[in-house]
Amino acid sequence: MPPESEPVPPVSHPASSPRRTPRPAPLTTDPFAGDPEDGDKLREECGIFGVTGVTEAANFVALGLHALQHRGQEAGGIVTHDAGTGFHSARRMGLVRDNFTSAEVIGTLPGTIGIGHVRYSTAGHKGQTAIRDVQPFFGEFSMGGAAVAHNGNITNADALRRELISRGSIFQSSSDSECIIHLMARSMGATIPDRMEEALRKVEGAFSVVAMTRSKLIGVRDPLGVRPLVLGKIGEEGWALASETCALDIIGAEFVRDVEPGEMVVISGGEVESYSPFRPRRSRFCIFEHVYFSRPDSTLGGRSVYETREAIGMELAKEAPVEADLVCPVPDSGTPAAIGYSRASGIPYGMGIIRNQYMGRTFIEPSEQIRNMGVRLKLNVNRALIRGKRIILVDDSVVRGTTSRKIKEMILDAGAAEVHFRIASPPTSWPCFYGVDTPEREKLLAATMSEEEMREHLGVTSLKFISLDGLYRAVGETAGRDPDSPQYCDACFSGDYPIRPADMVDKGFRLREAAE
Repeated sequence: MPPESEPVPPVSHPASSPRRTPRPAPLTTDPFAGDPEDGDKLREECGIFGVTGVTEAANFVALGLHALQHRGQEAGGIVTHDAGTGFHSARRMGLVRDNFTSAEVIGTLPGTIGIGHVRYSTAGHKGQTAIRDVQPFFGEFSMGGAAVAHNGNITNADALRRELISRGSIFQSSSDSECIIHLMARSMGATIPDRMEEALRKVEGAFSVVAMTRSKLIGVRDPLGVRPLVLGKIGEEGWALASETCALDIIGAEFVRDVEPGEMVVISGGEVESYSPFRPRRSRFCIFEHVYFSRPDSTLGGRSVYETREAIGMELAKEAPVEADLVCPVPDSGTPAAIGYSRASGIPYGMGIIRNQYMGRTFIEPSEQIRNMGVRLKLNVNRALIRGKRIILVDDSVVRGTTSRKIKEMILDAGAAEVHFRIASPPTSWPCFYGVDTPEREKLLAATMSEEEMREHLGVTSLKFISLDGLYRAVGETAGRDPDSPQYCDACFSGDYPIRPADMVDKGFRLREAAE
């Protein structure tokens, strides 16, 4: 299965400028006005899925990736293996429904085992994904071929890449995930799982991995379990690995359990073997999965994501009450929290904003006038419902604030008397280096402004975020956050990075301690 014959571009990674200040001056104007790519939401960079022991594995993988489309919408890929014809691969730009639903494409991917991947491009390169960067990546080893798909981010990828290139490795992509294949190639392990184990011990950062050989499906989570990975059963002999349980539901698989932090599962012949290749450490699962990334119909740690988000809204209502007439979500991610806020406050819930469900990400924008209508193309105000009322708008987060300002203007233009923002996460003031597409720190509104300055900048009547302790209580930690040993990765809120972002520090990024 030869790689695409494209020249390899210079290595590029999520940008973080070395010119940092602990407290940048407040913004007086909107620095992102006219930005054609609004980028006002944090984006999970990928979703992964794998199956074994089923007929027409590619169909199962395509369905699983479709369920995980919210985790990556720019590109996708599938690799399968057939006992008679070997490995097969298809990688495409765009959505799963547009590329992997035709019999023509699925027919080129025979086999009973397969893995797949959907992705966003990294910060600063949105919309510039190259086909060579689309996973899964494939390698041919002395004991046979293997394909690897990775969710997360390798924080020492630059150092690994330099070392591997100096020793003769030739990279085909700009993705940090390709380091795993090259590390496996240099390993002297007797089996593919042995080589993967050795490779991942040299990797720092966050990773959930699904991989496959001719006969084995492999799943691994990093020692802190930052990114999710679940195991499911299909009928008598089939098994599945997925980023979220919603991907198991779509194929009719039974959720068995989470793959544990630091665990490797190897599935072969209908049996699952478990290994612990890493030194045990306390889990630091990404708390933003509860807030936004995961689909509300998934479960995390045995708890419904929808119920958790409703609990976040209820906690937010306790922490930040306000007199108002109507609680409205910013759809769709703010909906469960808005329902929870309404329940706890007793203020009626209403759909004050309606999302256009048929608005695609590739809408043609032929003029500046149309570009300025970006939010209105996706959202419309229910004028009859909100006219003359004091409105509480509940959203999952405020990143750069551009969308929040436009939504506020739409609500006021429609005749609302007041607009109160309630945010179902703490202020996002630090970038994520563990597999989330985050702007540079100085482009995060909460890194440059106090809460009151943000309120003035957004032009709303009031603005309140849930506290970090409140968020912890809502996700089930009744005593709140343990400041000496946090139960989750909350670096985007606290600046407490559980894994040192080595490459970014080398480039000049200042950790919280240095900034203070």
